[in-house]
Amino acid sequence: MQKVTTLKKALMHRLLLVLLAMLTAGLAWAGPEDDALEAYLRKDYAEVLKIVKPAALKGEAWAQGGLADAYRNGEGVKQDYAEAVKWYRLAAEQGNLSAQNSLGIMYYNGQGVVQDYVEAVKWYRLAAQQGYSWAQNNLGSMYTIGKGVMQDYAESVKWYRLAAQQGYSWAQYNLGFRYANGEGVAQDYVEAVKWYRLAAQQGNENAQNNLGFMYHNGLGVVQNYVKAHSWFNLSAASGVAMAVENRDGLAKLMTPQQIADAQKLARDCQARHFKGCD
Repeated sequence: MQKVTTLKKALMHRLLLVLLAMLTAGLAWAGPEDDALEAYLRKDYAEVLKIVKPAALKGEAWAQGGLADAYRNGEGVKQDYAEAVKWYRLAAEQGNLSAQNSLGIMYYNGQGVVQDYVEAVKWYRLAAQQGYSWAQNNLGSMYTIGKGVMQDYAESVKWYRLAAQQGYSWAQYNLGFRYANGEGVAQDYVEAVKWYRLAAQQGNENAQNNLGFMYHNGLGVVQNYVKAHSWFNLSAASGVAMAVENRDGLAKLMTPQQIADAQKLARDCQARHFKGCD
């Protein structure tokens, strides 16, 4: 499956995304931007607003995007999607990549505006064409599901690949899914495993489940129940219901020693924050 809507985990670090957008655009952060970020990470939303709002009123795009985030998430202010859209638009029209992507998400979800997939695509594309990986993934997903554009798996693969090559885990997962199912590319289980693994090693729970599936069934890898169980277990720990079913079903085919080995493998992998896990 593809990921189009806002990622809940990413929302917890929205100002980090604004920072990424500024860096992508080749701009440096200093002074109030750093202070706002530090306050946000402390969850001192009142301080964030104290810093961001005056700068937003002066027309600074980074601050307009930050103020929009506050209204969208109800952080330090009453949640107000229409007000969020207003500030996202002001920042987006100045070329702020994060704001362009966020405005696209608002149109996709119909938050503060009438739902409009064509308009969502417009804003995703503006940010995607400038290399913003989250927007590239979102644009790829629009081509996958055929909303706002004609369905085109090959075009979706193009955008997923651009984002995946930048290390964006949801794009890596989506690209792996396309290879596993032969959508927009020739079916290639080895390539699917490659992209699932890259996403899984970043903690992407859906990729972890799918990588477990590949090991379970020997698709693109040598069949290995211990590794499959380990990945299912890691995905299940993040709340993926299908991974729980997959893990428990696989356990019926395994010996107690194999299960113990798999559990140890999962613990060790988690302790390394998934880095280098196979």
